[in-house]
Amino acid sequence: MSERNKLVLPIAKLARGNEKFREVIWTGERSQLVLMAIPEGGEIGGETHEGHDQLLYFIDGMGKARIGDDEMEISAGDVAIVPSGMFHNFKNTGTGMLRLYTTYSPPEHEPGVEHDTKADQAADPNED
Repeated sequence: MSERNKLVLPIAKLARGNEKFREVIWTGERSQLVLMAIPEGGEIGGETHEGHDQLLYFIDGMGKARIGDDEMEISAGDVAIVPSGMFHNFKNTGTGMLRLYTTYSPPEHEPGVEHDTKADQAADPNED
């Protein structure tokens, strides 16, 4: 699916219906909105974004968040705040998908990027 042109979106509904590991749904000059779905036992993968703040809003599922040296449980209704330069990873520890939407400021991914799985993302030469 391509990026949306609307300025108001039913984000919780979109996130609950998402089956892709990553789908960029809107990119502006200074921020970006992305849907994510992490399968049972899966994870986003440890990473650090230099120059990008990230907020992750969890819609469905349960997991563990590691942000810097802290590790905590996460579930639907939680938001994780990842300041620029901080190591982070999110793992699905529940049953079913861990679904979320996330914002990057400034944008992190190319507009319209879609990855069905983490393996697809890892194979994408435009992703680090």
